[in-house]
Amino acid sequence: METGLVFNIQRYSLQDGPGIRTTVFLKGCPLRCWWCHNPESQLTEPEITVVEDRCARCGHCWDVCPQNQAAQDRSGPLVDRAQCVRCGKCIEACVTGTRQMMGTEMSVAEVLSEILKDRIFYDDSGGGVTVSGGEPLAQLPFLQSLLEACRTEAIHTAVDTCGFAPQEDLLAVAPLTDLFLYDLKVMDDDVHRRLTGVSNATILDNLKAIGSVHDNIWIRVPVIPGFNDDDRHLDAVARFAASVEGVRQVNLLPYHELGTHKNEHLGRLDTPDSVPSPSADDMKAAADRFRAVGVSVYIGG
Repeated sequence: METGLVFNIQRYSLQDGPGIRTTVFLKGCPLRCWWCHNPESQLTEPEITVVEDRCARCGHCWDVCPQNQAAQDRSGPLVDRAQCVRCGKCIEACVTGTRQMMGTEMSVAEVLSEILKDRIFYDDSGGGVTVSGGEPLAQLPFLQSLLEACRTEAIHTAVDTCGFAPQEDLLAVAPLTDLFLYDLKVMDDDVHRRLTGVSNATILDNLKAIGSVHDNIWIRVPVIPGFNDDDRHLDAVARFAASVEGVRQVNLLPYHELGTHKNEHLGRLDTPDSVPSPSADDMKAAADRFRAVGVSVYIGG
């Protein structure tokens, strides 16, 4: 049976498609967006996150770590990531939940078992399961098997993708996917490379390709002040969205700083300076630019 690396299964999700949903978050993403609100999803291997404010200073993590060298100061949590082999012993020893493992190998049957616990909510609300990440297509065999299992159970399926994947992989999951949530971050290729680390050529080509064979696509655009919220960029996204068959709506997602705190817990401190969230008026003005070209647009979701 196929297995996948899962870092979270979020029940009663209201932001990842229609109705009440269960969102399955998979590890691994080819992009490195600095604003990512799930930075724990980026690497293709398990990671340990440490929330130092929860630490009781008990020293248990130091005592059980097989890599630990004798140290005089054990007044805080063990955070020597360079020596960490991710054995998980420190997590088992932690009594306060300071430490958590991000990434667990799970079978399709195990994930489906979690999904089915909330089936009554899907039936009543028109919801279902959303596979997100990271980038779900980075674990294609597992994604296909999970979607097939959900299809067998008549559960509505959504795939949240950044679109940076081989086109044949994206098209392969189309028959198993009721809804695509398709991220479209920046239209200018040079800016896209600078902000995410990759070209957007594949992403745009894939969106046109999937739009030609699938009739239920929601484009999701993060709105980040000072980076992609100028009128020129918003107009370019709006025109492109209007040109793609299969696009039913655009969701504008206001930037927030949740990912900054997660990066700190992962020991990544090279994030940009603080960026403000867009105001309600800014989001309304952005939405109006999409409505001007006939695109159905929603703020959030």
